[in-house]
Amino acid sequence: MTMQPGFADLQLPDLSLSVGAAPLPEAGRYGLEDPCTGAIFADVPVAGADAVDAAVDAARRALADPSWRDLAPLARERLLHRLADAMESDLPRLAALEALDCGKPVALAEAVDIPAAIAWLRCYAGWPSKLAGRAGTLAATPGHYHVYSRREPVGVVAAITPWNFPLVLAMWKIAPALAAGCTLILKPAAETPLSALRLAELAREVGFPPGVFTVLTGDGATGGALAGHPGIAKVAFTGSTMTGRAILGASVPDFKRITLELGGKSPSIICADADLSLAIPQAAMGCFFNSGQVCYAGSVAHVHRSIYEQVLEGLAQVGASQTLGPSADRASQLGPLISARQKARVSGFVERAMAAGIARVGPQAAIPAQGHYVAPIVLRDVPHGAEIAREEVFGPVLAVTPFDDLDEVIARANDSAYGLAAHIWTRDLSTAHHAAARLEAGTVFANCIMLADPAFPFGGMKHSGLGRENGAEVLDAYLEPKTVVMAI
Repeated sequence: MTMQPGFADLQLPDLSLSVGAAPLPEAGRYGLEDPCTGAIFADVPVAGADAVDAAVDAARRALADPSWRDLAPLARERLLHRLADAMESDLPRLAALEALDCGKPVALAEAVDIPAAIAWLRCYAGWPSKLAGRAGTLAATPGHYHVYSRREPVGVVAAITPWNFPLVLAMWKIAPALAAGCTLILKPAAETPLSALRLAELAREVGFPPGVFTVLTGDGATGGALAGHPGIAKVAFTGSTMTGRAILGASVPDFKRITLELGGKSPSIICADADLSLAIPQAAMGCFFNSGQVCYAGSVAHVHRSIYEQVLEGLAQVGASQTLGPSADRASQLGPLISARQKARVSGFVERAMAAGIARVGPQAAIPAQGHYVAPIVLRDVPHGAEIAREEVFGPVLAVTPFDDLDEVIARANDSAYGLAAHIWTRDLSTAHHAAARLEAGTVFANCIMLADPAFPFGGMKHSGLGRENGAEVLDAYLEPKTVVMAI
């Protein structure tokens, strides 16, 4: 088992299953692959049904334990901030673990992923002392009553997260759940467990009680056992629409609370009056960033016919200019796809599109000989009904098509099973607001891309999900309101 030379001295976290210091049973082990080389560099345990049962039991005990249940809100805030402090001190190691695990350039993990995860944690660390009910009177009942409401933690949360932004998307769930006073079991993607395991070590070091935050590694069966476990009150999931359906089905017997952040096929609309010095590079990287492995990537570009050829050429130039390379190389701008399977899936979409007569534009960026790399690809004149224009590819493939009328292209963009995000480039505020109101998407970006933030809700319409992450709104997913009516 070998690692990239640039990570040869990287210390991996403890690769075992535990709640606090107490070990959990393993149902087997699997090899962890570096997507930059295809080499196996570690063995990771699989949590089976017994480990899931033990972790849920420990989380339920921790939920009722005074050391967590009765922790004063300001003390809970301090504990969350101590974890954020520990992450800041450990940032280089966390970034290296993230880069090794999912193949993204380490410079990107240092500048974007780990700082974002810390920012989310600090944002929600401020909430425990602000979570309160309200007092009032009964509106339709005569008599004298004292009425108030409480907001109580929903219970044990199962967080099931993907491999494209392992620590960031885990923190979207961990931070609000712990701020609300829940306990949480995180099941990271099988391909990317390292930063989650390191986070669990840091949580223990700063004083989180055993059972409050547990990481279970494993496969889809592990996630399924968690999602269907009767001791789980709430499931927060980010991943594919297909898996989201299965999790929703597993929630039915126990009426679990569910948040699903699923797939997307997000449109980018570049109007005739757009500032092309901004629109072209941003629309390109809105698709190619993280090698296209972004749920709300702008993977379909609708370009006004009057500027179509100019924009096509510019998009292709941006794609061809990217430096693809291993995650340890600080010159790398894009890394590989997560696996050989994902590379084959993305390549299959492109091959079928080209076999159907859809043309590729411009030269391609060079790719390393080893690893699961796919260079950015721009496809022109893609029909609205084409597979590549309607299905989530999850790779650096941008389908481009011309349009003439804004309302017509909005209708075309809305004719989709998905509704996660949309993008528009225009200098006209009226056009931007009109499109924002009409586009069926959870987030509309005007003259910008990918600005997810803990201050505002994020999520999708239609097959792109259920509920919202982030903002004050996400806290409702982790809190149960209780009304108390007292006769006086």
